Amino acid sequence: MSTQKKTTTTHRTGTGEEWLTERLELLEAEKELTRRSDDLAKRRQELPWVRIDKEYRFETDEGSASLADLFQGRSQLLVYHFMFGPDYTAGCATCSTIADGFNGFEIHLANHDVTLSAVSQAPFAKIQTYKRRMGWTFPWASSFGSGFNFDFNVSFTEEQQREGGIEYNYERGGHAMDAEAEIPQPVIQNAVMTGTDVATYTRERPGMSAFVLEDGIVYHTYSTYARGLDGLWGMYQWLDRAPRGRNETGVWWSRHDEYNKR
Repeated sequence: MSTQKKTTTTHRTGTGEEWLTERLELLEAEKELTRRSDDLAKRRQELPWVRIDKEYRFETDEGSASLADLFQGRSQLLVYHFMFGPDYTAGCATCSTIADGFNGFEIHLANHDVTLSAVSQAPFAKIQTYKRRMGWTFPWASSFGSGFNFDFNVSFTEEQQREGGIEYNYERGGHAMDAEAEIPQPVIQNAVMTGTDVATYTRERPGMSAFVLEDGIVYHTYSTYARGLDGLWGMYQWLDRAPRGRNETGVWWSRHDEYNKR
């Protein structure tokens, strides 16, 4: 005869009726959040377009390309600013967890007149090597030698870093990566995972930018950074619905081919 071991949970418990009452209250809040999210999406699309006259060059699978070429014949371009600097030995592990979802929905975006492309400062050969390692097929261009990353505030010089001249996420020196005192442990860990020191690692930043091509002219329509990227991190959307949520204790994630090596 087997005996069932008694366990005690530290979380609040209740009856099915109590759960349903609270769930219905939560549902109203979720619906309101959805409505607010729809409104924010509309406001993003209503932002003025800014014409881009500067000539940028990228290295791609098809060779040297302009910003207009990155659209690949479509009218809309979404760029993920992937943290992979010239001195990194591998792409940022955190950016890599976001990019793991790109292969799946890239084809759906393409069939809705939207091209998704990652762009990084690393030389194209480094990008190709890392892309093969990760098993990714989405477009990924190198902006090495171009001012693109700097103009969109995701890459910074040593001089900017020394002089406190980094403006990221629409503010100067307000991000955890710019901390002068105690550097957050996740930043240190991520730096190690890219084969760099903290200073080198934090001269690159994550972000995404949107562009539209109309009558042969490219316009910048939107950019977001830092926590503004949470919605692109598919893993977070699932964890936010899990019983213990994100359960963030430092950098608990790895590149998808490294979990068994821990």
